[in-house]
Amino acid sequence: MSQKLKSLSLSDILLIIAGFFLVILLWQLRSLLLTLMIGVVLAATITPFVDALERFRFPRWLGVILFYLSLIAVLIGIGLLIGPSVSEQIQRLARRFPVYLNNLGIAVENLATRVGITQLETIEEFFDIQALTNWLFRSSQKLVLRSFGVTFGILGAAVNLILAVVISGYMVAGSKSLIEGLVSVFPQPWNERLNAQVLPICRRMGGYVQGRVLVSGILGVAITLALGVLGLSEFALALGTIAAFTNFIPFIGPVLGAIPALIVAIPQGGLTFVWVLLLFVIIQNIETYVLDPLLVGSSVRVHPFYQLLAVLGGTQVLGIIGAVIVPPWVAGISVLVENLYLRPKLLAEAKFTHQGIENTEELGV
Repeated sequence: MSQKLKSLSLSDILLIIAGFFLVILLWQLRSLLLTLMIGVVLAATITPFVDALERFRFPRWLGVILFYLSLIAVLIGIGLLIGPSVSEQIQRLARRFPVYLNNLGIAVENLATRVGITQLETIEEFFDIQALTNWLFRSSQKLVLRSFGVTFGILGAAVNLILAVVISGYMVAGSKSLIEGLVSVFPQPWNERLNAQVLPICRRMGGYVQGRVLVSGILGVAITLALGVLGLSEFALALGTIAAFTNFIPFIGPVLGAIPALIVAIPQGGLTFVWVLLLFVIIQNIETYVLDPLLVGSSVRVHPFYQLLAVLGGTQVLGIIGAVIVPPWVAGISVLVENLYLRPKLLAEAKFTHQGIENTEELGV
């Protein structure tokens, strides 16, 4: 008995040591792991388009090349069409932003005076614009640095993105042989079970990204047009573009996209500010109750609470990149949990209950 305990303790020690070195290895390879994560998400996103081209007898490798060439052409076209205007408006907005922040402070002081707070120190105690601005700047800087810290700087992030695109192309082009090689490592019947989950995982991960891109594009155009109508045409395109990009981050992104527009609306008067605030409230509700369930939720099937946890956890660990990349991974992992654990568990419970009812009926007879 003591010998068994001794051997068990030795194996535990070896497992702990192996786990320790595995963690160190994964930490050293964190940039590569992040690149693989991005590559898998991109592969899941472009697979439906490559499959569609394959039905027209295009080889998969050619389908991947055609998709990425088409995507580059579309991005260049959009850049040439609105890029100069967006860049010029963003630069002008950045120059005027300190003035807008000062106007915000004056508006808060006037509002506080109207409600009976007359001491300036009391106002600054509850709403210090400079301190709030510094906090937002430091928080944003930390998120960006955390994102680049994983990829070893801006150059490393660019290289990793290119590698992720190349890896995703290899994954999609040789998906059949790659999947067969991976699942063959597992014994029967797990190899067949895991092979059956590849397509549902791909659909959910890809569906999430495709839905977010579509929702962000729709909201970006809608916000740009609406801000132009509300009297902010000078910065409408820049503010709409900012809102479209921030909307890639669920839950938090729409709020971040609304803040610059609301600050810019303050000098236009209280009525304009109220209309812009109402606009973003309406946009947020349309996204939450119409676009997300229709374009994202129908394919992802992950409770919004778990999506929020994925965004917060991804942001905490990987910065802005994590907020974008982790949610589709959670959507893919949910397929494994549902099909390999929850569904068999429910079937087993239903079978056990059915057998119990039959046994009770037989005893009653």
